[in-house]
Amino acid sequence: MGAVVADDGPSGVKAPDGGWGWAVLFGCFIITGFSYAFPKAVSVFFKELIREFGVGYSDTAWISSILLAMLYGTGPLCSVCVNRFGCRPVMLVGGLFASVGMVIASFCTSIVQIYLTAGVITGLGLALNFQPSLIMLNRYFDKRRPLANGLSAAGSPVFLCALSPLGQILQHEYGWRGGFLILGGMLLNCCVCGALMRPLEPPKKSEATKEPAEKKVKKKLLDFSVFKDGGFVIYTLAASIMVLGLFVPPVFVVSYAKDLGYQDTKAAFLLTILGFIDIFARPICGMVAGLKWVRPRCVYLFSFAMIFNGFTDLMGSMSVDYGGLVVFCIFFGISYGMVGALQFEVLMAIVGTQKFSSAIGLVLLAEAMAVLIGPPSAGKLLDATGRYMFVFIIAGIEVTTSALVLALGNFFCIKKNSEEPHTKEEAAEREELNKSEDKTPEDAKVDSIEVEQFLKDEPEKNGEVVTNPETCV
Repeated sequence: MGAVVADDGPSGVKAPDGGWGWAVLFGCFIITGFSYAFPKAVSVFFKELIREFGVGYSDTAWISSILLAMLYGTGPLCSVCVNRFGCRPVMLVGGLFASVGMVIASFCTSIVQIYLTAGVITGLGLALNFQPSLIMLNRYFDKRRPLANGLSAAGSPVFLCALSPLGQILQHEYGWRGGFLILGGMLLNCCVCGALMRPLEPPKKSEATKEPAEKKVKKKLLDFSVFKDGGFVIYTLAASIMVLGLFVPPVFVVSYAKDLGYQDTKAAFLLTILGFIDIFARPICGMVAGLKWVRPRCVYLFSFAMIFNGFTDLMGSMSVDYGGLVVFCIFFGISYGMVGALQFEVLMAIVGTQKFSSAIGLVLLAEAMAVLIGPPSAGKLLDATGRYMFVFIIAGIEVTTSALVLALGNFFCIKKNSEEPHTKEEAAEREELNKSEDKTPEDAKVDSIEVEQFLKDEPEKNGEVVTNPETCV
């Protein structure tokens, strides 16, 4: 596992954009699949749990809610752990937590005990794997990062299509206790994925530069300075509004079809359609986002994806038969896949590599609050009105609003400040440039030779020059 060091991700290291990065991408694909699909796949055991403990649907639904709340709400804790110990140790411990939680849950004798084991412990384990895997993906990919994000995000629909049928087979063959035990064993694969996250080695430095490098490692465990970045604040606000309505349609579309009088199997097939489309939408969107003309404007592509998703919700509210719901699921799968492929790519572009470990934790915490509010509020609206149309309309309005906040905020707030220096280093560079204008021609000639030699040697030492994180937007 190597020494436990601060996971600083030095800027002098060039992202390989391949090589071992593909192994990291494979691990991130599996972790993303488990993290997002597992809370939904566990729902196949709910009927058995209701029969075993004599509880209602709302009581068992808390298991999935707690899993998602832990995945999002423990973001700052994960950031602190990653910045203190590094990605690989945190993921190995997280894999053990995720597995042990499900194994212990198979011996539980009450629903509350399952909340604590399958909900809290397993949810914490998945969170300790999900966030570090994204951080490592950001370290290993630069030019191909949009494609890498799209491919890793495809793990969610792939695992959802695989885990749900697998859960039904396990329940039928071994019961819910045997199913939980086997799923706990499967979650040990998170430890294997954690072992793949090999840290990038910083460039070798001379003895004279060792002391400053050691001082640089001492960093904040949770960097709140990201809130000084206007792009990050706008993104966090937009993402929080988006999550209020983003997960509502997939939760209610099956019930919508059942209320229209269609069979359970036919209604459940809608989610299969949605997931199948999602599998292809995410990597394709990642490829598009990596195009030379598109990548600098990735934030606007993300805004378009959210508007597309919100408009799909609004159109879906007018569905009156199964054919209409099928069309809705096709377009929702496309837009949902685009959002899933771009959300972390845009955040990486805004804050940069150095601050991403803290930024993603704070964003996930903000989204956790919205996750706990969104679906339950939609359920209360459905209970009050008895019509799914209003649920889909509210969800569409929330997602569309988040798109407008991101696009307009980026256009009016960030663009105006782009000409001003964002960091002290940038300001110092400008001041040095102004001083250089007062030098004699002889001095200028010497400086030009030094600069030319520096530009010639630097790529050999440190690889590619890294973009300033504060000006990525």
